[in-house]
Order: sequence, then structure tokens, then C-alpha cells
Amino acid sequence: MATVTAKPDPAPPGVAERRRRFAWPRGSRLGRLIVVLNVVALAIVIVGALILNEWRNGLVNARIDSLTTQGELIANVIDQSATVGEPEPALDPYTASQIFQLLFIPRSQRARLFDANGKALADSFVVADRVDWKVLPPARKPGQKDDNAQKAPAHDATSKRAQEALNNEIAEAMRGRTVAGTRIAENGERVVSVSIPIQHVKAVLGVLTLEASDVDEIIAAQRKALLPFIAVAMLAILVSSVLLHRLIAVPVLRLARAADHVRLQGARAISLPDLSERKDELGDLSRSLEDMTHSLSERMDAIERFAADVAHEIKNPLTSIRSAIETLDLVSEPAARARLLAILQNDVNRLDRLVTDISNASRLDAELSREHPKAVDLARLLAEVVGLYENQLRPGDAPGSVRVALHVADGSQSAVLIGRETPIGQVFRNLIDNARSFSPADGEVRVSLSRARGRLVATVEDDGPGIPPENLETIFERFYTSRPKGRAFGGNSGLGLSIARQIIETHGGVIRAENRRDAGGAVVGARFVVDLPDARE
Repeated sequence: MATVTAKPDPAPPGVAERRRRFAWPRGSRLGRLIVVLNVVALAIVIVGALILNEWRNGLVNARIDSLTTQGELIANVIDQSATVGEPEPALDPYTASQIFQLLFIPRSQRARLFDANGKALADSFVVADRVDWKVLPPARKPGQKDDNAQKAPAHDATSKRAQEALNNEIAEAMRGRTVAGTRIAENGERVVSVSIPIQHVKAVLGVLTLEASDVDEIIAAQRKALLPFIAVAMLAILVSSVLLHRLIAVPVLRLARAADHVRLQGARAISLPDLSERKDELGDLSRSLEDMTHSLSERMDAIERFAADVAHEIKNPLTSIRSAIETLDLVSEPAARARLLAILQNDVNRLDRLVTDISNASRLDAELSREHPKAVDLARLLAEVVGLYENQLRPGDAPGSVRVALHVADGSQSAVLIGRETPIGQVFRNLIDNARSFSPADGEVRVSLSRARGRLVATVEDDGPGIPPENLETIFERFYTSRPKGRAFGGNSGLGLSIARQIIETHGGVIRAENRRDAGGAVVGARFVVDLPDARE
């Protein structure tokens, strides 16, 4: 039989769902492995992106600071040397251009000078005779369309947006504020730009604009530097995916195929993959499935044996009934017919009792699973069971011939166990009924309860003939009966002790039979010992 374990009272649906949703995989190695690998892979990308983003911002800010310092120096020189006119100062274009030509402007930078009206006075690209160059496209074949002609409108739009951005920056600087940031140049590149007003006291005489055109190179270098981080992250994700595939997907697939084999082939046992050595959830699942299939196989064998035993036990009274019916028509003597009718009545009663006991035995597992375990006071339960037998006699017994007495040892007054009260009570009723059936007319059935080594020990004793030593275990088998002298055949179905053992083992206990002996070693009765776990231990 399968051991039934009680489940705790379920939490409300909303609470249970939130617990499952936010619960950390406590004690789960695979869960921790999955979380750690994915977090590490994501952390690599995040850390790399943060580091490179800070580096990019730092480079751009450093370039703005450098251009601002350089531009302020140039603007001061031009202001001191090229300012003319009193009391209204103005910028001398020729002098300003001469000073602008003498200054050193790196090739990676572009400097432009504008007057107060926004007119360009000097350009470092013109002064340095810089020529923009690019690789020419291959020669077109006859009839082939010119791709450059198609790209021209887009280039013109880019140049227009770049000029508008430059004009806005100059107009902002004309208000006497330094403007710094990034924008798009005429060639479509992103540049770092600083526009510094040339001021004489508070009068704005012009604007000096410095541009650094290596922003795209900086971004490209950043992207190139990010590639190792991306590669490491991808490698970590790939490794985690392979591990998850090999550690979870493949074993689960093998378990599913093994289960399908049982379903499709109708096999009794399941051939599971060897995962018992694993110390994670899949190892637990493999061992649980193996134990489950073994338990199911034993259950199926027990059901088959039970069905065969039932067929055999039912066949006996049916055979007797058929023989009596066939003989009834041939017997005309009233006494003989009465004996045959008595046999028929006895066999019908026996068959009815047998079917009833078989039905109770078959429903035992369902009854055990429906009733949830709870604290049971065994002393009180035994007192109630013994109380049922007061003034209750067996058929044919003289009044007061068989007594049932209860004795509870000191310290066992509050003997409590965790179990199901109704089935446990059925166990002791079966044991008492069995003891009374073997007890002599003036005998006594004694029920006692004590506590020993953290266990609750209950015994049921009788004054009957005892049990043959070779049958001390056989009596717990289904349909085994041993008729006491003077009892009618068929009075017992042979299922009482079998049901008692099944219930006791379900509660984690042990039941055994032994003989009572006197000082001389003679058998003076039988004793059934029920050993159950104490809830206090």
C-alpha cells in the first residue's frame, strides 16, 4: 500500500501565488546555477556598457574642456590685438585674420572666426589649405545609373541641417555665453564643438568656433572595445545554455521517453536513465519516479493477488450453494431438506459477510487518504472501544462469559499520536473481536496501554489456545482463518488482521503476534502487540 502523508492547509490563492512568484529557489542547486549564470552574463554586459559609457562621456568632456581652454586663449589674443574704435569697439578683420593665421590649429580640429554680424572672417581649413578627399567610386558602365546623383539630395539635406545647427550655436554665443556640445558637421560626421564669444568689456565683437572631428573615431573605438565584453557575455550565455540543455532538457526528455515506453508498451516497470547519483532536483525526481513505479508495481501485484484470493474465497461458498441446490430436488425427507436449507442459509450469510469485508478492505486506501491525520488520544480511544463491549456478548455465549478489560499504565494517561481516529479504532475492534472469538466461555480479553522508549505500546491478550509458532506471521495474510473449536465454519472472513496490519503500517507503527506462556512454558493465550509512534517524541 502507498503511504499517505497529510498536506498542510493551503494558503489563500493570492498569497500562495505571490509566494511562488517571489520565492528564491532555496535548496535548489539547478535554480541557483541558472540564476547565477544568467546574472553573471547580464552583469558582464552591464558593467562593460557602464564602463565604456563613462569613458565616452569622459573623453567628450575632456575634449570640450580642452577646446574651451584653447578657444578662450585665442579669443583673448584676438581681443587684445585686433580690437579698434573708441568709444564703440569693433573687430579689425585684417588684423584678426593675421593673428588667426599665426595660431597653431591641430589637423584634427577646425577653427572658424565670425564677426559680430555672423560673417565668416577666417577658417583654419582654408588657412592650412586642407583638402577634403574620399575614395572615388568605380567607373560606371554604359547605361548604369549614377549612385552619387541619388545620394546628392540626402547630402544636401545633411549639409542644410549642419549649417542650421552652426548658425544656432553662433547666435547663442553672440549673447555672450560659451556654447559647448556635440553636433553634426557638413560632411555628416559628429563633432565636438565649442563657440566662444570675443568680448571687449561687455561688447561682443565676434565668435570663435572650435570643432574636433574625431568623435566618430572615439565612438568606433568604444564599440571596438565593447566587443570583448560582448564576446565574453555571449560565451557565458552559450555555456549556460549548453549546461541547461545537458543538465535539464536532455534528462527530462529521457525521463519522458521512459514514461512513454511504459504507457505505449504497457510495461509493468519503468527503465529510468541513471540519474540517481545526481544531487539536484533531477536526481530526486529520478529516485522518486523509481520508487513510485516500484510502489505501483507492488500495488498492481497486490491487486492481482487480492483479485485471485477474492475469486477463490467467493468460489467456495458458491460451490457449496450450487451443490446444495442440485441436491435439494433429490431429497424428499423433511429433515434432510432442512439440513440442506440450513447449509444454504449459512453459505449465503458467509458470502454476504465475505463480500462486505472485501468491500471494506478495498475502500481502506481511499478512507485513509480522505481523513487527515490529527492528534489522537489513544487512551481515550481505547476506553471508548472497550466501552462498546460492555454487556456485549458473542452469539451463543452465556451472559457475562467473556469480559473485556482495559488497563492503562501510569504515565500513559495522555498518550497522543498523530493519525486517523476511525481506522485506529477499527484496528482495536478487529483485535478484540478476534481475541473474543478464541477465548473460552469464562475467559477475559485484556487491553493495556503503556509507553516504552518513546513509543506507545498497546496490547490485546486473550485466554485462548494460542497461535501455532509457524502461523505467527501467516495470520496477517488475507483470507487466512483458523476456526476455534465450537465456532461455526465461515464465521470469519480472514481479513480483520490483514486490515489491522495495513492501517498500523500506514501510521508508521508495527503490529505483531506472540503467545502468552505461564511459568512452566505452557501456552495460556495469545497476545497482539501494537507499537505506534508517540507524538511527544
